[in-house]
Amino acid sequence: MKTLPALFLPPSPGRGIAVITALLAGLSMMSAAHADITPVSPAQCADMKARKVITAANPVPCARLSRVSFDYTDFDGATRQGVVVVLDAVAPQVESLFGELLLRSFPLAGARALEEFDGDDQRSMAANNSSAFNGRPMTGGGGWSKHAYGAAIDINPLQNPYVSQAGSSAQEVLPPKGGSYLQRTPAQAGMAEEVVSVFYDHGFLVWGGQWKQPIDYQHFEIGSRGFIVRLASLPRAQARAEFERYVAAYRRCAHPGAPGAQTAATSDDDTAEDTTLRDQCAARLRK
Repeated sequence: MKTLPALFLPPSPGRGIAVITALLAGLSMMSAAHADITPVSPAQCADMKARKVITAANPVPCARLSRVSFDYTDFDGATRQGVVVVLDAVAPQVESLFGELLLRSFPLAGARALEEFDGDDQRSMAANNSSAFNGRPMTGGGGWSKHAYGAAIDINPLQNPYVSQAGSSAQEVLPPKGGSYLQRTPAQAGMAEEVVSVFYDHGFLVWGGQWKQPIDYQHFEIGSRGFIVRLASLPRAQARAEFERYVAAYRRCAHPGAPGAQTAATSDDDTAEDTTLRDQCAARLRK
């Protein structure tokens, strides 16, 4: 296990005492939090196969997957431990992403690998489980889901449901109880709208909540299938370096004039976020 690095803030004359106090409290939380990245082991891979989470036909093999363990805040304010499985190239950014969610006290209902649900996405959603890798086709049919590459993350499916044929007589909401959260304003705890910028700052530049059909509020992915396939085809170190450049290009665009490592979570709380610039940068730079 390793301790998450503290986030260092540049001096800002306009930063109020209250903001500094809140940030120091958050940094203290981060210094006590733990996260870890480990390759999927042969035993874990065998378990994933036995539980129908991955097959020999999957577009990414176990050898290119990593387990990211992290602390998170639940809806009661308690600190819990979670895990997601992702493509190795994106694992360091995913580790940092969940660290920022913890810093913001953004609640997650749970975060368990899909082995605990025998690869059944419906069961995982019904349990309000946040997850990443699952060797399955796209919801609604078609080719491989971006989850089958470990390049997509779903958060709080209950508060962020998947909606097909929205507004029609054939509308379907998954999980069904997520119908209580179709009204997106005012924001409620655990809704993805509160952390879109955090996902963007870590390279997940596509949010399903902005899609027209279907609408997938829980879903974030890094980019196009072509980009994901390219990362999966490169050696791990090279793929990781390319993804880091991708993240850095977005941050330079979305946070002009800010230090290179600054993100939405570390920026000055006295300054309102420019969501228009954020969305323009994501649309322009996503691959």
